[in-house]
Amino acid sequence: MRTNLTKKEIINSIYMQIGFSKKINEVLLEDIFEIILKNIIKHKKVKIAKFGTFSLRKKKQRVGRNPKTKETKIISERNVILFKASREFKDFINNDS
Repeated sequence: MRTNLTKKEIINSIYMQIGFSKKINEVLLEDIFEIILKNIIKHKKVKIAKFGTFSLRKKKQRVGRNPKTKETKIISERNVILFKASREFKDFINNDS
């Protein structure tokens, strides 16, 4: 079972469906990703209708523990991106099986 979908495969799929050149498709895909990332940073949330919502959440600093060695270490505060699928996306996934 395959788990990764590469940008190259997405570009080839767009090329096969629409017929734009692969270079145009690559630029288009990169621009879409850039728009999403910039808006997540600026607005802390991006909602794509019928797909889902990406949101930025700040995690506080905490103490972590290596389960093997029992060594404790401080895990620094950081931002994480969360994704919540829309109802339409969940329905599509559940009805497609």
